[in-house]
Amino acid sequence: DTALQKPREVFRLPTDLTAYDNRLCASMHFSSATWVTLSDGTGRLYFIKSGKRGNTASEKWEIMFNEELGNPFIIAHSVSFVKSGVHSVAVLLLRVEKDELDTKGSGFHVTLEWLTVAEISKEGDHRHEIFKRRVLQGKSVPHYAAIEPSGDGLMIVSYKPFKFVQDEDDKLEENDDAETTNEKRDPLYYWQQTEDDVTIAVHIPQDITKDDIKVHFSPDNICVRLKDQPPLMEGTLYSSVDHESCTWIIRDNKSLEISLIKKNEGSQWPELILGDTRGEFIMDSSQRSEISDSLMHLTSEVMNPNPEKEKPPCNAQELEECDAFLEDSASLCRFDGDTLKVTHIIHLGSNQYLFSVVGDPKEMPCFCLRHDVDALLWQPHPDQPENMWEHIATFNALGYVQASKQDKKFMACAPDYSFAALCECLRRVFIYRQPAPLSTVLYNRKEGRQVGQVAKQLVATLEANDPILGFQATTERLFVLTTKTLFLIKVNSGN
Repeated sequence: DTALQKPREVFRLPTDLTAYDNRLCASMHFSSATWVTLSDGTGRLYFIKSGKRGNTASEKWEIMFNEELGNPFIIAHSVSFVKSGVHSVAVLLLRVEKDELDTKGSGFHVTLEWLTVAEISKEGDHRHEIFKRRVLQGKSVPHYAAIEPSGDGLMIVSYKPFKFVQDEDDKLEENDDAETTNEKRDPLYYWQQTEDDVTIAVHIPQDITKDDIKVHFSPDNICVRLKDQPPLMEGTLYSSVDHESCTWIIRDNKSLEISLIKKNEGSQWPELILGDTRGEFIMDSSQRSEISDSLMHLTSEVMNPNPEKEKPPCNAQELEECDAFLEDSASLCRFDGDTLKVTHIIHLGSNQYLFSVVGDPKEMPCFCLRHDVDALLWQPHPDQPENMWEHIATFNALGYVQASKQDKKFMACAPDYSFAALCECLRRVFIYRQPAPLSTVLYNRKEGRQVGQVAKQLVATLEANDPILGFQATTERLFVLTTKTLFLIKVNSGN
């Protein structure tokens, strides 16, 4: 069960990479059962058709796309999907680049390039071309970054936030929109109120006469038109009015004054027309004084007039470092691929990220977070906006145990969640099985009760002192890669 067959070569990079300076390690990701994405570490990306892997008679892998994409990168994630009859592969490329503008920080920033390559058919010729390129930038390497199976969105768990970097044309358009928005516009109308009525003043052009103005009152609505133009004011009033008593007049040929009689006398309106922000409320001195008096009980001239009371106010000087909320604490974000905006964000706080695992190849990778002493596994569901992350498994006390392993390097779990495992930098591998029923009777003497389930810890020591470079779990086995050897550990359910 732990014997490996002789390796068989399926692909060889076509170029000699030893001549390249500053190259990274090659990286690859299995996009689907038949597609592979590969980086040679020099900045070149390959899309490879592997055929049905696992078949001993499978042919060698075939390059379907390769292109130089600038600075070296590693592949963070990739997916293969078909949309509208067109096959596409989306891939996330991770780079750490120098940032000349960052003079106070590390001097580097992290970029995630979200690349979509689609199959193009022209005159019977089938080839793959880059269809879309998007770039996100942040200040920390993401713990977790994965593209949704449909290619429509992206999820990131990171300590520092990421945001999309726009093209120059998009930046110019955004700046123009921002300038337009930031320009201070004069209010369309001014309004004030008493306990009995509301008065509205609307500026009108000088050439407008009384016959050009049409004002329609109803118990809950108002509509003001000038000539045959679209409504100047229209909408639902905050509260009902006595529409038969409402009036309007023209003041000095410059403004239209409208008087509304409140049906509920004594009530204060926080707004005139629901959702309309084009007006400005004018408050008189008596109203200001009344509001100030109503808030007097919430203020004091003394910093802490009663320090011995049951619930004293918070004193920031007594807070410890662990009580402070970190501005850049780890967060889980979901980005929309069309709008390039965040649709969901969750601040993880003290829920430390532990590892990720592919439970179902048709779903996004799961991620594991520490919750108190336990480790909880979460499955993203991008097609369920109201319930996007589902708790699917718990590893009891794993959060506490892994914190004690100072030399921990990798963590993983079985796709069926039957066990979790971690390895140190050298030699030792720890396996934590889920609680399982006992075949014999076991009593807890201190509590005087029968124990129904027991969780076991297994420790494996490799017969090599070489650094561990890779760690992967399947349902029954653990693969541990060192600089010289690939170890296969059988995790027997009977152990």
